[in-house]
Amino acid sequence: MNNKSINSNKQFMIGNGILAFGVFFIVCLFLYLGFRNQSKSNNKEKTFAGIYTVEIADSFTGDSLSVYINDSLLFNSSIGNTAIKFQVKRFAEESTLMIVDSRTDEVTPFNLNPEGSQIAVEKKNGKIFIQEAAND
Repeated sequence: MNNKSINSNKQFMIGNGILAFGVFFIVCLFLYLGFRNQSKSNNKEKTFAGIYTVEIADSFTGDSLSVYINDSLLFNSSIGNTAIKFQVKRFAEESTLMIVDSRTDEVTPFNLNPEGSQIAVEKKNGKIFIQEAAND
């Protein structure tokens, strides 16, 4: 056997070992940097000021509606002869109101004011209209 080939294999194995330790160190460093602030931000839940007041007009009499804010179902029922009014405390930085007509599955989205507001929902000529007024 040639002694020269044994030395080159030994050098190759030492080089791979050093490279493996370097990669392991870099991975540990990135994991540490990524998780060091995570425990501080999870300790307290975010709360938001502002209330949304949603009023569904009596023009929806007999219709079946679903009302969502973001992905949370707030109301899912048939509308009687009276207007429906409910309040929701703001629970996200940005919120979208979605009115779904259960008969046609038509979705009417509306971006809400981040400070909270009063929202009037009414139906005119088969179309859903959403009007927003700032809270006083």
